[in-house]
Amino acid sequence: MTEKGKIRVRAIVEGRVQGVFFRYTTCEEADKLGVNGWVMNRRDGNVELVAEGTQEAVGALIQWCHHGPPGARVMSVKTTNESYTGEFQSFDVRYSDSSRW
Repeated sequence: MTEKGKIRVRAIVEGRVQGVFFRYTTCEEADKLGVNGWVMNRRDGNVELVAEGTQEAVGALIQWCHHGPPGARVMSVKTTNESYTGEFQSFDVRYSDSSRW
């Protein structure tokens, strides 16, 4: 499914991003921006997210990820553009994804 003007981005946020409410505040920010997708902690200590929405909204969320919540120390944000699918109805925390671990 494609929708005009919508994009999908996968990001890996590296640094001190676990144990600082990064996932929770990412959900709050995504909700404010109208972005759908998910965020989860990775075993390697980083955070991964997939975000879908308008280019402007997804871009704003990725920009926010460069600093994250107070207490986070973001070292880098690596993004990959993917094909928009429209599969998400909200932005949620994922707690595990065994196919990636």
